[in-house]
Amino acid sequence: MGLLSNRVDRGSLKAGDHIYSWRTAYVYAHHGIYVGENEVIHFTRGRGQEVGTGTVLDVLLLSSGPNRYQLCPNCSQQEDGNGVVSSCLDCFLAGGVLYRFEYSVSPALFLAKARGGTCTLAVSDPDEIVVHRATYLLNNGFGCYNVFKNNCEDFAIYCKTGLLVLDEGTIGRSGQAVSIIGGPLAAVMSTPLRLVTTNIYGMTATAVGVYCASRYAADIGMRRDVVKVDAEDLTSRLAAGALRVVEASSTAAVLPVRC
Repeated sequence: MGLLSNRVDRGSLKAGDHIYSWRTAYVYAHHGIYVGENEVIHFTRGRGQEVGTGTVLDVLLLSSGPNRYQLCPNCSQQEDGNGVVSSCLDCFLAGGVLYRFEYSVSPALFLAKARGGTCTLAVSDPDEIVVHRATYLLNNGFGCYNVFKNNCEDFAIYCKTGLLVLDEGTIGRSGQAVSIIGGPLAAVMSTPLRLVTTNIYGMTATAVGVYCASRYAADIGMRRDVVKVDAEDLTSRLAAGALRVVEASSTAAVLPVRC
């Protein structure tokens, strides 16, 4: 994995890889699991609407992106593309560049990546388990799409690690969401420095430090508010409801909640 880019060629892909491609002028990346035979399983709010908040933010983000990619005949036969879908690699990339999400990276390399959503400290499960989870969820769903709590990156990370967030009120596993929230947080945290100094370098250093600390603490490999859940425990009812995980005694239960 390079310091600046996780770009890979198709020939290096293997079943179980977590891949992504940038959308909307590098504002957002769409993630999925490559399962072999030129097939990618991924989670989407709807065709051409991978960024989904239900607010005006959708219009702003989508308007900065490229024209909608024309799906191939095989992939276009799918319905509206809501939920977990299977696409060929070309349709998943939508004309973009192929990147591979990296697992088990060192803390130094993780922090060197200024942009979230490209790597994690967490350890991936074996490839055959990853493919099994993705295939299971293709048939049973992954709940309601939410850009901050349950998005395409969250789906891919779950397939790779089996980890789910315990508290539905918190941010999901997505490094992209952490980056979106971490930037404004860092700016707010550094603002009080203006009361004691006008040194722009000091304020910048503080903002960068807060941003890096928030990304590090929120990474799926460092969080303590997660639990390992087998794919078989995620029933088809999740296709119509948001995903909520609650802790009961020493065990975890997965509950479907309507959107």
